[in-house]
Amino acid sequence: MSRFFSEKYSSLTPYTPGEQPQDTKYVKLNTNESPFPPSPKAVAAAAEAARRVQLYSDPECRALMKKFCAVFGLEPDEVVFVNGSDEVLNFAFMAFCDETCGAVFPNITYGFYPVFASLNRVPYTEIPLRGDFTVDVDAYCGVGKTVFIANPNAPTGVALSRAEIERIARSNPDNVVVIDEAYVDFGTETCLPLIRRYDNLLVTQTFSKSRSMAGARLGFGAGDPALIRDLNTIRYSTNPYNVNSMTMAAAIGVLDDEDYTARNCRMIQENRAFTVDALRAMGFTIPDSKANFVFARHETVDGETIYRRLKERGVLVRHFTRPEICDYNRITIGTREQMQILLDTLKTVLEEARA
Repeated sequence: MSRFFSEKYSSLTPYTPGEQPQDTKYVKLNTNESPFPPSPKAVAAAAEAARRVQLYSDPECRALMKKFCAVFGLEPDEVVFVNGSDEVLNFAFMAFCDETCGAVFPNITYGFYPVFASLNRVPYTEIPLRGDFTVDVDAYCGVGKTVFIANPNAPTGVALSRAEIERIARSNPDNVVVIDEAYVDFGTETCLPLIRRYDNLLVTQTFSKSRSMAGARLGFGAGDPALIRDLNTIRYSTNPYNVNSMTMAAAIGVLDDEDYTARNCRMIQENRAFTVDALRAMGFTIPDSKANFVFARHETVDGETIYRRLKERGVLVRHFTRPEICDYNRITIGTREQMQILLDTLKTVLEEARA
């Protein structure tokens, strides 16, 4: 770092994004992107919007808001749009946490939570997952801090039920409970119906995964209008033009083609079941995933070896060095063809490891 870097950030450890290699063509199963392109309606709408990019985007996202609320059954004052759901998560740390109201989240979860806490100088507590990677719901009840839970969790894919989330929200009436539903469309219940029952519940989602818009960067937060006003105070104090015109247009196109999204989600769930069965037959242990990825550990070959040897053969998965999970690899669910390549390559890797 330079000699000008602020002391308040000198100990900050930034988030490490998944590899985005440019030098080699990989079967890319490491960053939970959709294997399917966005809806043709989204592509056409974004191309048309490109004709007007000399103008600022609408900070109120009015056209997108109208379409979104019609699809999701929400009101405009219950929603804020953001530059990927990471932005609304950061806003939540800024708006609902401080030195006197810390944050709490699982010890094994989305790696940005401790980064956002550190960035905003928020004290935080990490609660260990149970041995089977499930979230200990009781540990969050009446905890007296701002709660952040990814549901399904990352990198495990394990989900809580809506009733369990409701119990956490109900038991923390004086603290905000943030439920990060980046992967909710792949097999679990959304908590959006609860936002009118609990004024302390903030639900975040992204268009990156199920709606194939990772490169466009669009997310949203939904909650009580008072919470949304708080988040908009932060948004308008940082970047009111945070969602660009082409992204808004593409999102409207996507929302106009919900059947396309639903088909893609079904295919990913089918491919997930196919992959899990095959991996377990090879000797892998895998928690029950409700996301577009699986978290896999082999009974005899360590995770780093599997990751490295797959990469050498052109298949990229995500490996974590944290001791508790270093024997696992997170594998994005892609097309059936991609998953077959993974399985065939893994068979070779395991045979070589046993030799």
